[in-house]
Amino acid sequence: MNTDVTRRRFFRRSAGLAGSGLAGAGLAGASMPAQVAAAARIKPGDLPNLTIKEVKAYVTSDGVLASVVTEGGIEGNYTLGGRYWHPDWNNEGWVRFARRVLTGKNALDRPQFTSQWVPPKRRRGQSSYASAIDNCLWDIAGKAVGMPVYKILGAYRDRVLAYASSQHLKTLDEFVASALKCKAEGFKAYKIHPPEVPPHGGSDYKLDIEISRAIRKAVGDDFMLLMDPVGVYSRQEAMEVGRVMDELKFVAYEDPIPTTDIDGYVELARALDVPIHAGEFIFSIYDYAEYIRRGAVDVLRFIVDNIGGITGGMKVAALAECFGMECAPHNWGDTLDHAVHFHCELAMPNNVFFEMTVPQGAYDRSYMKDRIRIARDGYVYAPVKPGLGYEIDRNVLDNITRRIDRGQ
Repeated sequence: MNTDVTRRRFFRRSAGLAGSGLAGAGLAGASMPAQVAAAARIKPGDLPNLTIKEVKAYVTSDGVLASVVTEGGIEGNYTLGGRYWHPDWNNEGWVRFARRVLTGKNALDRPQFTSQWVPPKRRRGQSSYASAIDNCLWDIAGKAVGMPVYKILGAYRDRVLAYASSQHLKTLDEFVASALKCKAEGFKAYKIHPPEVPPHGGSDYKLDIEISRAIRKAVGDDFMLLMDPVGVYSRQEAMEVGRVMDELKFVAYEDPIPTTDIDGYVELARALDVPIHAGEFIFSIYDYAEYIRRGAVDVLRFIVDNIGGITGGMKVAALAECFGMECAPHNWGDTLDHAVHFHCELAMPNNVFFEMTVPQGAYDRSYMKDRIRIARDGYVYAPVKPGLGYEIDRNVLDNITRRIDRGQ
C-alpha cells in the first residue's frame, strides 16, 4: 500500500449525498415512522407501540447503563459513562432529565428531544444528555423493525478497516512492542497516544518524536501510522512534530494543539502534508463550519456524546462530505461506545477507518454478550443484530445490578 500521499489526496472518497443514506437519517420530508417502516419494508401501522413509558438506568458493578422502554416492550440502551471533569461531559442527572423529556412521547421523534436549532440553544454547546437519549432511541428504532441501525441510516458498506488506537503508554519500548503486537493481530495501522507527563498529563514532544521514529523502523514503511497527542502541544512543538510526521509518512496528525486555537490549525494545515484531524473537542454541530471555512482541518472528527448522538454524527459526516472532506469518527471505550460510531461509519461514504481501542476488549462490559473485534483481514464487520447490534446478556446484567435509578 502506497503511503506517500499528500494531505488532500489521502484516501479521498467523494460521493453524492444520495449515497449517504441521509434520507433515512431524518433529512427527508417523510415522517420518522414512515421512514423507519419504509427502510424495513413494512407498513407504519405494523410497527409496535413506540410510546415511551419508562426511563431508567441500571447502576451496576460494571458501570451505568441507560434504558428507555416503550409501551410495546422494546428497550433501548446506551452506556452512561462517567466521562470527564467538565459539565459538558457529565451524565449525572440524566435519568431525571430524560424521564421528564421522553415519557409519553414517541420514540421515533428524536429531533424534538435533542435539536439545538432554536436560538437559545444554538448559542451554547450541545446538552450532555442528548447523546444517550438519541442513541437509546436509535436502538429502539432498529429493534422495532428488526434491523441494525446503519441499515436504517442507509448502508454504504458492511465493513471498515480498523487501526489500533494505543493507550498512553509510558516508554518507547512499550510502544514498539504494542505496535508490533497489533501488526501481528492483523491491524494495518496504529495510532500513537504519547506518554502523559505528570502531574497534569502534558507531553514531551521530543520523546514523542523518538517513539514515532522507533515505531516506524519497527513496523516498516508499508504500515500506516497516526499520531494523537490530544491537544497538548504548543504551536511550535506541533510544527516540529508535524515535520517529522511528514518525513515518516504518517497518514494522520490528530489534535496536535488545543481545538480552540483555530489560527494555529490554519498554520499547521498550510505547512504540513500529513492530514490534520480535529473535532473531538467541538461541542456543537454549529461550531464546525468555521474550521472548514478557515481551512483549519483536513479531516473532521466527532464524538457522538458531544454533538447529540448518532443523529448529530451523521450531520457532521454530511457537512464534511459536502465540502469534499473525509470524516473520521472517534472510537474509544466499551462495546456500545464503539457501536454508535461504527453505525455512522457504515452509513457514510467519506470515512476510512474504524478506531479500535487496544488491547482489544480492554473496556468490555461484563454484561455485553457480543464483542467487537477485528477480523483476520484487519476489518471490523457490520453487526447483524437489530438496533445497535450488540446484545446485552440480561442474566449477567440482573446479577450485577446494584440498583435501578428511576430519577425520582
